Amino acid sequence: MKKGFRIKKNDDFQAVFKKGKSVANRQFVVYILKKEEQENFRIGLSVSKKVGNAVKRNQIKRYIRQVFHELSPQIKRGNDYVIIARKPVAEMDYHQTKKSLQHVLRLGKVLNKLESN
Repeated sequence: MKKGFRIKKNDDFQAVFKKGKSVANRQFVVYILKKEEQENFRIGLSVSKKVGNAVKRNQIKRYIRQVFHELSPQIKRGNDYVIIARKPVAEMDYHQTKKSLQHVLRLGKVLNKLESN
């Protein structure tokens, strides 16, 4: 995931929280904000200290970025996504994380169905 596809500034995060819509499952909350002028999507990650130590939190963020990298052809462009990881994510491996993120993105209707899994 290129650095240009990430949300870094607090103002950008706050805009997504205030104006975006949210979808959630047990593991993730995803805020989605439509930005028509953007040609690509951007993601912002939030993993609380409640989830685990720094090593665990960074591992979770790597998993999420990798999932978005793999799913990028299917994900709708022109949106900002803020992903908040909840506590159960700490016990999940990569494949469980991917499955859970796919589920919550389908709930938000931002995942085009290109493949069957």
